[in-house]
Amino acid sequence: MSAHSLPQDYLHVTFDEPGAPDVLHLTRSQLPKIEEEQVLIRVHAAGVNGPDLAQRKGVYPAPTGASPILGLEVAGEVVGLGSKVTRWQLGERVCALVPGGGYGEYVATYADHCLPIPHGWRDSDAAAIVETFFTVWGNLFMRAGLKVGETVLIHGGSGGVGSAAVVLAKAFGAKVITTSGSNEKCEHCVTLGAELALNYRSDFVTPVMEHTQGRGVEVVFDMAGGDFINQNLKALAMDGRMVSVAMQRGATAEVDIFRIMAKRIRWTGSTLRPQSVEGKAEITTQLLEKVWPLLDCELESSTQLKPHVFAEFPLYECAKAHTLMEAGEHRGKLVLRVE
Repeated sequence: MSAHSLPQDYLHVTFDEPGAPDVLHLTRSQLPKIEEEQVLIRVHAAGVNGPDLAQRKGVYPAPTGASPILGLEVAGEVVGLGSKVTRWQLGERVCALVPGGGYGEYVATYADHCLPIPHGWRDSDAAAIVETFFTVWGNLFMRAGLKVGETVLIHGGSGGVGSAAVVLAKAFGAKVITTSGSNEKCEHCVTLGAELALNYRSDFVTPVMEHTQGRGVEVVFDMAGGDFINQNLKALAMDGRMVSVAMQRGATAEVDIFRIMAKRIRWTGSTLRPQSVEGKAEITTQLLEKVWPLLDCELESSTQLKPHVFAEFPLYECAKAHTLMEAGEHRGKLVLRVE
C-alpha cells in the first residue's frame, strides 16, 4: 500500500469515561501522523494486556505525548515511513511495541521498536509476544541478570507475562519454579517447562526451599507485590535478586529490611511504557540478536517459545476480551483481530 492510497480516517476503540469493559466502543478518527523516525502500521492483530485494563479504569493514564487509545503491541504491515527510517520498507510484516493506539486499524510507532514477524507465524501469534517479551527480557534478563543454571521463581506463570517468563527462562538454561491460582493453571505451567508449579493460595515458601535443598532461588520474577514481598525474600538465596513488574496483590508492603541486608538481596523493577525511546530500542536490539533466531517455525525452540493464544476476538468485541481477562480464567494471551 502506497502512502497516497491511505485513507483519511480509520476505525479504533475508545471510551468516553473510565469504567467497566462496557464503556469501550468503536469510533473513527483522522489517520495517525508519523514523525521522521516512525512508521505507520496497518494493524492485523493487537495484544490485550493488563495496562490496557488499568487505563480503561482510569488508574493508568497514557504518558505525555502517547496516544490515548488503548493497545501496546501489534502485528501488521508497514504502510508509511518517516523521512529518517531506513530499516524498513513498505509492505514488510512486522510486530511492534507501540506507545498506545494498538486497538485500531492503523498505529504509529518508532521504527526501532519494530521486529520482523518470525517465519511461519500468524499475525495473532506475533502480536501476542511483543509486550510480554519486552517486559520479560528487560526485567528478568537485563535487570535481574538471570543466568544459565540458576533457579527462578515466577509468580503468575499461567498468564501472558508469566508464561513468557517461563518459556524464555527455560530457553536460556534456567530452572523454573512458578505459582498460579489453581491446580489447572499449575498443570499448564508444567507443560510450558516449569519444574515445579505451586498453587499460591497455600504456602509456597516451604516447597520452594525443599525443592532447592534449602538454598532458595537466585531470582524472583514478581508480579504480585503486596503481602508476597516478604515471602519472596524468604524464598531467595544469598545474594539473590528480585525484580518487580506488577502489583496484583497491592502497591505497598511492610518489608523485612533486615532480611534484605542479611541475604544481600538486590531488589529492582520497572514499568515498560514510560521508558525512553532509546531504552526500548535497546531491548528491541537484544531481542533481535538473542531471541528472534530461536523463533523460526522450522526450529524446535519455536514450539516452546510460540505464545499460547487463549482466545481471539474481533476488534468490536474488545469489551468481551477485557471481561475475560478481568475474570482471570484465561491461560496465555488474549488477542484482538483487526479485519
